[in-house]
Amino acid sequence: MKTNTMEDVQDTSPKKDYLSPFQLARRRFFKNKLAIAGIIVLIIFVLAAIFAPLLTEHDPTKGDLMLIEKPPSAEHILGTDSSGRDNFARLVYGARISLTVGFSAMLFTLIIGVITGAVAGYYGGKVDNIIMRAADLVLALPFLVLALTIIAILEKVTVGIFVTVIAITAWPTLTRIVRGTFLSLREQEFILGAKAIGASDMRIIFKHFIPNAIGPIIVNATLLMATMIIIESGLSFIGMGIPQPTPTWGNMISEAQNLRILRDHPGAWIPPGLAILFTVLAINFIGDGLRDAFDPKSNRR
Repeated sequence: MKTNTMEDVQDTSPKKDYLSPFQLARRRFFKNKLAIAGIIVLIIFVLAAIFAPLLTEHDPTKGDLMLIEKPPSAEHILGTDSSGRDNFARLVYGARISLTVGFSAMLFTLIIGVITGAVAGYYGGKVDNIIMRAADLVLALPFLVLALTIIAILEKVTVGIFVTVIAITAWPTLTRIVRGTFLSLREQEFILGAKAIGASDMRIIFKHFIPNAIGPIIVNATLLMATMIIIESGLSFIGMGIPQPTPTWGNMISEAQNLRILRDHPGAWIPPGLAILFTVLAINFIGDGLRDAFDPKSNRR
């Protein structure tokens, strides 16, 4: 009769896989079907923007008086607008501008918000008071009014100027989030231990604070990008965004201000409206998936 040794017992016992918080977050994220669908939709729009010259041969900025408001046809699958420009060409080339504005404004806002929030949360005291009073001042002014005022003062609005205006008026919210996260981590034992052994402030911030705050930062960054796309579309719709003839989804929707085009030429405004809708939904689904993935309560095995 064969007896089991200690090694046999150990070999037959179930093995536990210990995963890092990021591995757990990644596993939960890829189980979220809506988040995966959002990634697929966003990739489609990004690829359409990158390969726009391969998708259409028409110039999105060149009008033709002989082609004004033509219905959809084999040559112009979405018809033409009030200036004789191909709507499909403006749609795919407009994706470049709208996505670039959304991503760039998000990135610029993220840099300002993370830096100011990190400094305020880490150092506290007078530095914290100065930064937060500046944030309160910006938040006290209506965002849309402040952005419109700055844009109206400028003679010519380019993509770079537009991104800068949005970023410098949208950073306080992210600053508050990062500051709150840093304040909650500042008195943790591993932070106090790092200070006790003489670690520099920059090393503590980038080695300990940022990795532990990366979850809320990433989640808010994705949702911020969706907000930036909506802001660009709204400002372009009322004529205060990227000026014509540069194609953006907001510029295309502004055609619907004409009641005749709204009624008789849906190809001029419905496709860009759907593009904005699906892009914002996709980014929000990704943000929701990241939020659930980085939720500390769901990290428990």
